[in-house]
Amino acid sequence: MKNMKKLLVLAAIVLGFAANSFAQGASATASASGNIISPITISKSIDLSFGDLAVNALPGTIVLTPAGGRTASGGVSLPAITGSVTAAEFTVSGTSGYLYTFSVPVIPTTVSNGIDNMTINNFTSNSTGTLTGGTETVNVGATLNVGGSISTGLYTSTTPFQVTVNYN
Repeated sequence: MKNMKKLLVLAAIVLGFAANSFAQGASATASASGNIISPITISKSIDLSFGDLAVNALPGTIVLTPAGGRTASGGVSLPAITGSVTAAEFTVSGTSGYLYTFSVPVIPTTVSNGIDNMTINNFTSNSTGTLTGGTETVNVGATLNVGGSISTGLYTSTTPFQVTVNYN
């Protein structure tokens, strides 16, 4: 009986080695990596300014393009002395060659002289969406909605409008 136990143990050991020597397996390795890119940033260089305008009893609009051109309609006219007319200007910076989205406001912005209010809407930009050389200058225009017979004075935004950039 003792010999039988020894024989069974010896057989189990031999079979264990034999099974391991005939087992097949395969393995592979892979490397891991990650590339940290420059975070995308945006900064304002110039504020949006529709310049000087004259108003009669009729409401009207001024459309200011991203290139800085403006046109008036309705009861609004543009005097020969324009005042400061500028599209808003932003500098977008990040990793060169990367694509990004530039979002302008969809909700109107209010400007006020403390007595009357006007709204600015239909924001547009000249963004190409590509960071050539790691930066792009983006200009923003919009439409100023002017009430008829509105009071004179400097109208400024009650809260600034916000633009947004994101990598694609």
